[in-house]
Amino acid sequence: MLRAVNNLSLTLNKGECLSIVGESGCGKSTLALSIVGLQKPTSGKIYFEGKPITGRDEPSRLERAKMAQMVFQDPFASLNPRQTVYTSLAAPLRLHGVKSRSEMEGRVEEILRLVGLKPEQAKRYPHEFSGGQRQRIGIARALLLNPKVIVLDEPVSALDVSIRAQIINLLLELKERLGLSYIMISHDLSVVEHMSDRVAVMYFGQIVESGPWDRIFSNPTHPYTRRLISAIPDPMTELSGAPLIDERSPPQAPEGFAFYPESFGTYDVHQLPPLTRLVDIGGGQSVRVIQKT
Repeated sequence: MLRAVNNLSLTLNKGECLSIVGESGCGKSTLALSIVGLQKPTSGKIYFEGKPITGRDEPSRLERAKMAQMVFQDPFASLNPRQTVYTSLAAPLRLHGVKSRSEMEGRVEEILRLVGLKPEQAKRYPHEFSGGQRQRIGIARALLLNPKVIVLDEPVSALDVSIRAQIINLLLELKERLGLSYIMISHDLSVVEHMSDRVAVMYFGQIVESGPWDRIFSNPTHPYTRRLISAIPDPMTELSGAPLIDERSPPQAPEGFAFYPESFGTYDVHQLPPLTRLVDIGGGQSVRVIQKT
């Protein structure tokens, strides 16, 4: 049985941006959907401010929506082409008990200004906006209910390079202004480096390394992290020729890494995978290693 997310544990601190990085298929989007309640985990629990929000204690969808919201990757597909911006933004307000039209119009106007759009643009349809403007609408929709956590699923990957910096700066400004916490899903390490406070590296459904962004980028310890960092197209990087297998001494890498690169050769696919655990190596940085049996 394939576990898209397997024995994963992480903490998001108030006011920080935690980035989850890894290649396609490693479980990033499954994790994101589970956090916002769009997919139920088969086991384990998710806690919000110390209280469980999955299992028997799971709040209603409406209550969950006030805790965490999501900004989707594709601004072209995430908006209903048959609805005006006002209709799209007013719908969640109506679901959450706002009945007065003047109150709805006021909130829509306020949120559009917050993301750098004009209130009169609420009368337009999605096809009348550029990609960057549509993503601003997606961000506005995520902020409508004043959630404390925003999950950003590749928020700028579908945008032109010239527009990406504007959206990144907007997200950083909103985080500081509103006291938001971000979980950003990305495989673009240049965006991760610019936005993150902490970084968690995913490989086959598990966190294999985590820590402050500067330590992850300057001192990657797990072989998979080293491979990711060395793939950044920076001719000045010192890791461009980094070996695939880490050569650290045993005290720094106690029992070996949970990683099977191609150069390790073949192994029995019917054999149970080795038990692993995250080891604290100092400075807030942890790396997953194979336990001795």
